Amino acid sequence: MQSPLPVRDGVNATRLRLPDEGPWETALDYMMHRWGHIDPQGIEDRFDAGEIVGEAGVALDRATPLQDHTFIWYYRTLPPETRIPVELTILHQDDHLLVVDKPHFLPTTPGGTYIQESALVRLRNQLGLPDLIPMHRLDRMTAGILLLSTNPETRGKYQVLFEKRQVQKEYECVSAAEPAPGHPAVDFPVVVRNRMTKSRSYLLAEVIDGEPNAETRIERLRTFDSTGATDANTHVSRETDGGPRGSIDGGPGRRALYRLEPHSGKTHQLRVHMASLGLGIVNDAFYPELLDKAPDDYTKPLQLLARGIRFVDPISGAPVEYRSGLNLSEAR
Repeated sequence: MQSPLPVRDGVNATRLRLPDEGPWETALDYMMHRWGHIDPQGIEDRFDAGEIVGEAGVALDRATPLQDHTFIWYYRTLPPETRIPVELTILHQDDHLLVVDKPHFLPTTPGGTYIQESALVRLRNQLGLPDLIPMHRLDRMTAGILLLSTNPETRGKYQVLFEKRQVQKEYECVSAAEPAPGHPAVDFPVVVRNRMTKSRSYLLAEVIDGEPNAETRIERLRTFDSTGATDANTHVSRETDGGPRGSIDGGPGRRALYRLEPHSGKTHQLRVHMASLGLGIVNDAFYPELLDKAPDDYTKPLQLLARGIRFVDPISGAPVEYRSGLNLSEAR
């Protein structure tokens, strides 16, 4: 359902569904029930200013009966946010698409404590493109290629590509060169298939019994150790010491760079699939073990990168590929 209010400061208006019935006579009464403990004067001021609207942009006032509207829209008061010390890089822009390198720690879309400090809101404000919409999402802790639609008229053509899985994605990650104790050896390349689920009320995705709905092809590209020595015919990489307990951190040990090719797009799919092999990704605070919440350590990003994306462009009909210019800090 399209909002009757335009994007403001890079942020969409919030939509609220009003109940069909209840002890509230007016929409204002219900809003006060929901949010009055936070900012009662602000709610009244919004009604008085005509900033709370129903379908077709009809403004509500303090006396508007509850049953007059099913959905209403309004602008939230945005709390102050500390700027995340990372920057987006624009790789490509045309009349239909914007392609950027999203850094680690920056969420793709607004949510929770990150509103202005999201890739979408930053780019809308920076480029003056209020209709900008991401075509897919990267986890906050994952860096790399992100595609956004700049044109509402052609957006559906690109959305169909993602819906029909006609977009090929390639990721890279750094993990241990061999599985953790208790896990069998892996003969690469390997394809991991299972059934995954994730509820909104729980941080972690889970593997459950049932028909597989998640698939990833995993290939080991090269191995290296903490001194920078590598296998023959591989590149050199240097490790750093330290890291959170329970994660695979930047400490000494044999490492490897992996290529990941997901054939589905479940939440945390790549992180879960690597951990299931005993190869949890370096600096992953969720898998294989959920660590206590701690402030972001910008020196230890999750070693997972969306390296590339390719598809046949639905407008030009030509095959296109976009590649990230970023590199994983543990795989240099």
